[in-house]
Amino acid sequence: MWRGSPYSYAHLERLLQSHFSAPRRLFQVHALLLTSGALSATTAAFPYNCLIHAHLRLPSTSSTPLCAPLRLFSAMLAAGARPNGHTFPSLLRSASASGPETTALHAQCLRRGLTADRFVACSLVSSYGRAGRLAHDACKVFEEMGSPDLASANAMLDVLCIAGDLPSAREFFERMAERDVVSWTTLVSGLSRNGCHWDAVEAFRGLLADNNNNNNNNNRARLALGEATLVSVLSACASLDGAEGLAAGMSIHAYVVRHGVHLTAFLGTALIDMYGKYGKLGCCKAAFQLVREKEVCTWNALLSALANHGKEAEALVSFNMMIVGGFSPNQITFLALLTGCARAGLVEVGLYWFEVMVADYQVAPTMAHYGCVVDLLGRAGRFVEAVKTIERMPFMPDASVWGALLGASKLHGNVELVAEIGRKLVDLGPHQSDRYVTIRNIYLEDGNWHAATRMGEVMHEAGIKKTAGQSSVVFHSTAIP
Repeated sequence: MWRGSPYSYAHLERLLQSHFSAPRRLFQVHALLLTSGALSATTAAFPYNCLIHAHLRLPSTSSTPLCAPLRLFSAMLAAGARPNGHTFPSLLRSASASGPETTALHAQCLRRGLTADRFVACSLVSSYGRAGRLAHDACKVFEEMGSPDLASANAMLDVLCIAGDLPSAREFFERMAERDVVSWTTLVSGLSRNGCHWDAVEAFRGLLADNNNNNNNNNRARLALGEATLVSVLSACASLDGAEGLAAGMSIHAYVVRHGVHLTAFLGTALIDMYGKYGKLGCCKAAFQLVREKEVCTWNALLSALANHGKEAEALVSFNMMIVGGFSPNQITFLALLTGCARAGLVEVGLYWFEVMVADYQVAPTMAHYGCVVDLLGRAGRFVEAVKTIERMPFMPDASVWGALLGASKLHGNVELVAEIGRKLVDLGPHQSDRYVTIRNIYLEDGNWHAATRMGEVMHEAGIKKTAGQSSVVFHSTAIP
């Protein structure tokens, strides 16, 4: 059926693409190719390439493991089919979290003389970088490329940012002979991801300044800012402290409006999240209404903003509207919902939705969800149930869960429970200075000077120092053009 028919092979990729969202059908096509003999021909690299690529495109809800493309590659070699430059980029994507697999595939590329292929070399750089093998392997592959193209340079920049080597990333960026919007976005997101949020905003301003210069130079094209760039810089603004972050975020919003940028679901989500972090709920709601094609993440951003700023009733109403609209809530949705219930003291409502989350929506609770339930019960003074919830957790509670119970214990003056939580936190290690200070202060307020002194000694022995309070005023007059 397939053997010797170039016309059929030309349509194979379209056939596989039409079934990316239906894994069972994809496997049926795979079985058809096996039974028809199409995958046994020594020159049949194309169908294998299509299948490998198709497996990587399966939706995340699929149970198909990432090793499936590598198994297909083994079958490909066993059948005598020759891998080519289209084979390895997809395989390297599936091996991006495993150094040994990347090394083995690199050896296969060397054996077949494919490392000179720009696409293959670029994929090797990215794969080594994501496997945490930056210095020795990713850099070596990049340097051996001779005169790397823009895509390869962008991949190397991304690897430097992923590794957290920001000085090298900045230097590399400045030395790039050519930059595109991907280069700038990689730098902005890399800075923000590594905690340099204001630097990320400044980098974005550098992009706009570069764009203005390009606009005045007929020999260079103006860069069209994409969704990813704006989402990255809005995320950086949301992570800043103080008025300067809000001012920068509002300037970027103004840029979006002034340039008629389409407010997609993801860009709208970033905008809502940014305003939500600063408690600007009116702006959150306005941005939410402007997003025409909403996604679950868009609803989640609104719910989180409402739940975190005293609008728990509105959050519950919005959640019901989300369900009626046909959206399936996920872990973040329920986290926002449970947070709102805890802060509003809606104990029974919160416990109901926690049960429904697992039973009806098959959403697995995380440590944060259990922390919300503990906080919910603790705030209501139901400490026995809160402790039982912790004991029923399928994993060991971390400091955030004990911290939720500590806050409730302080609220109700439950000093005995505070002592137990103190022992648990000591067992977890010396990285919770604020909570140690809270415990000591509770003892002092209760007049238990001996226990307070002992907690101070524990802090000293563990090398814990109370974080000093700080105040700062930052002036930034530069607005986004």
